Amino acid sequence: MRLNEFFSQHSVFTLDELDQFLEYRGSNNPSTRSALIAYHRRHGRIISVRRGLYAVSASGGETGSAPVDPYLLAGKMTGDAVLSYHTALEFHGKAYSVFKRFHYLTGRKSQPVKFRHFEFRYVLTPKALRTKGKENFGVESSERAGVQVRVTSLERTLVDVLDRPALSGSWEEIWRSLESVEFFKLDRVTEYCLLLANATTAAKVGFFLEQHRKTLMVEEKHLKELLKLRPNRPHYLERRNRKNGNLVAQWNLVVPKDILDRTWETVA
Repeated sequence: MRLNEFFSQHSVFTLDELDQFLEYRGSNNPSTRSALIAYHRRHGRIISVRRGLYAVSASGGETGSAPVDPYLLAGKMTGDAVLSYHTALEFHGKAYSVFKRFHYLTGRKSQPVKFRHFEFRYVLTPKALRTKGKENFGVESSERAGVQVRVTSLERTLVDVLDRPALSGSWEEIWRSLESVEFFKLDRVTEYCLLLANATTAAKVGFFLEQHRKTLMVEEKHLKELLKLRPNRPHYLERRNRKNGNLVAQWNLVVPKDILDRTWETVA
């Protein structure tokens, strides 16, 4: 059975997707699938990324140099994978820098995967969302090279990046990336913060929005919702680095001076 039709529509695919295609074509014999996979791997038509996940080589032959889209790989690492954090910023074209590490949200643990010079790591969906049955809040479906992948919206990504900044690089990287977004649906931002119900995260988001009140057209109602969630005592914007910060009293947030002074803009 020729698979050119399938390969043309699935530059990255899972065995489940191949099984669905074969069943639709009238073949559900596991031996047939195994033989097809072995044949096309041997002839350089497909590349094994991890167990059950393959990429298609457009030209065949030298699979080691065949281009493979890492965002599609990240989006297929698990059946429920969602591109997230800095990876989502990159996917949306809003990241200041390009990383070689890709993060995806999932409801179950998964082994890290290294493929060529890329690394893929899972992040468990926040417990607050799983408890409320809101795992898919702010998750969008997007087509890339004819393949459907799921990615967090810009609104959810804003909050997620500030919630777990270690997954998105330096504060300069985070600030420059988020500042490249011209518009956020702020009602969705505050709604997501309420779902997470994390005081420190709400304060971080509130602080960022207040810093960009004019450019993002932030209204008082958005800040009021976040102020209700702010911590009762000072919390650090960056728990791992508790030095060289100033207290922003309105948000009970100790903010690194690098952010307050925007030191990355200083001309050497």
